[in-house]
Amino acid sequence: MDPAAKTVLVTGVAGNLGLRLLRELPDFKVIGLDKAEPRTDLPLRFEAADLGEEPSCQQIVSLLRETGAQTVVHLAFVIDPIRTGVLQVDRMWRINVAGTARVMEAIAFVNRTGGSVKKFIYPSSVSAYGSDLPKQVSEDYRLGGHTLTYAIHKREADQVVQERAESMGDCATFILRPHIFAGATMQNYLVGALRGTPTGKGKLAAWLRERGARLPMILPMGEKYVQTKWQFVHVDDVARLIAYILRLDAKPRQLTVLNVAGRSPSITFSDCARIAGARMVRLPGQAACRAVLRLMWNLGISGVPPDAFPYFIGSYTMDLSRLQTFLGGDYEKVMQYTVERALADSFVSPSQEPPRRPVIVSRQSAAGDR
Repeated sequence: MDPAAKTVLVTGVAGNLGLRLLRELPDFKVIGLDKAEPRTDLPLRFEAADLGEEPSCQQIVSLLRETGAQTVVHLAFVIDPIRTGVLQVDRMWRINVAGTARVMEAIAFVNRTGGSVKKFIYPSSVSAYGSDLPKQVSEDYRLGGHTLTYAIHKREADQVVQERAESMGDCATFILRPHIFAGATMQNYLVGALRGTPTGKGKLAAWLRERGARLPMILPMGEKYVQTKWQFVHVDDVARLIAYILRLDAKPRQLTVLNVAGRSPSITFSDCARIAGARMVRLPGQAACRAVLRLMWNLGISGVPPDAFPYFIGSYTMDLSRLQTFLGGDYEKVMQYTVERALADSFVSPSQEPPRRPVIVSRQSAAGDR
């Protein structure tokens, strides 16, 4: 691989996926952007940046020109407003959607003015498809993320990347659509709900956490809700996949879109509760569940917004055949966790994680779609 290709700019480097990705790139020079410096001893050059503000575009242009970075991994995204403190929806949109456009505009400008950024990787989300799908959907299925701000912004940012891919010139664009992230270090709405952690910012939540209280899962009555199928993907597998793409030598197609989830069949919600050891409380109908979730939200007990409810009871799974073809013989080296194992690892303390070394795999060619 060209030495210049071993320099990568990573936005959102201080996030969970960013930190996991750093462990997979011992042979790369990493320039990391984020609002706060990452807590890591791994080598990187860090630059503070706020992608919600227009000057960040010129900042990225300057960094790309100075470092000669040929790849950009765009991870910066506000997922949980409570945990990040970004509570205004408009501010979230400026970071999530407009920020994505700024990163792409910086790449396009550099490539138009003599630079050579050759790869752009953007993790979208299964939530961009929506919360109730008729089947295991392929990458060509329409995007319909709704209700939840995170899902709406993922859909809009995904569409921005698709629409602007050609504007970046000779730059291969990868959109990854991972299912719900799992793993010991992960914190998200569903994993948090299965753990039963009172994640709200109120005094009552703090009181419950001090006493080790565990909230139950709220679910409507009816067999269909416990038989809903779920997929998960381990955050380390996503990091390995991104590192794999970074090491590809051959020029892929201009736009490649990949559904991403753990190996093996999906599991039921009942399986999820069993793996988590979660207690379920069944209420008569969706309206009652929404009312309880809204009450816990308003009291500051739960950090799960009521708008997330459709994504707790809906059915949304993805066809992974394109990912398997793309990885070929490296599929099990990169995607090491099954769906069930990925979820089970979410209930292991991060301090109990076994030490591991990066698995460096590479290919000379790649399949994709236009």
